[in-house]
Amino acid sequence: MNEPAASASRSRWAGAWLDALAFCGGLALAWYGGWQTTDLVWSLWLSSLVVGYALIVWSVTIPLRALLRGLAADQSSTTGPVPQLAAVGVIGAGTLFGLAFFTVHFGGFHFVHSVFLNTFFPVTSSRSFPNLAVYRIVVARYWLFLPLAFLAERTAFRQIDHPPPDDGSVTAAAIAQRKARDASSGLMAPYKGVIRMHLLIFFFAFAHFAKLENFAVYAVVYAVYFFPWRLLHKNPTADGAIEA
Repeated sequence: MNEPAASASRSRWAGAWLDALAFCGGLALAWYGGWQTTDLVWSLWLSSLVVGYALIVWSVTIPLRALLRGLAADQSSTTGPVPQLAAVGVIGAGTLFGLAFFTVHFGGFHFVHSVFLNTFFPVTSSRSFPNLAVYRIVVARYWLFLPLAFLAERTAFRQIDHPPPDDGSVTAAAIAQRKARDASSGLMAPYKGVIRMHLLIFFFAFAHFAKLENFAVYAVVYAVYFFPWRLLHKNPTADGAIEA
């Protein structure tokens, strides 16, 4: 490995201590609170909804934020206020449309999830359709998990604003790497989190009904959730080489 690649690799692994902190924090929270399967699946549901929607908002608002920054920085522009307001209005309308669409689409996914979760792992005595009271209980009980979830997904936010460089190569390896990168960034990242939530909830449900639930099982699943898989990419620029 040449020196620049080695330096980039060291830089990427240097930030892994934050992932370790999130992992230990999640375990400590589960242990201290005496969490059972119900607590674990609902905390994952809440983190998927909130962090995923935050990623959507951050991604959808990129054009509007870029335009506003450009207008603020270019004070000497000869463009009159009317064209500037028109541009803000058009891009703002598109942003609102995108937010409305994904609010319904992404929110709908999580609403359906919550219906199933409340049937098998109710947070109240009722197994009916979750109402506002159920969601209030979920937020009140599991909001402490959110900072850890945001910490685990911090790189996704940076990749939205600073995507990895693309040299335009058309080799099979470059195309495969580009597809993998695109699947983990932008508007795909929140839905990737939904898939991960699906798998973990299925695992927790299996462990619960098979009477296998214990702290060791939870620790393994948390390790899967918080492990920075991006660090295993062979190409140092696969994740944009942006780490903190």
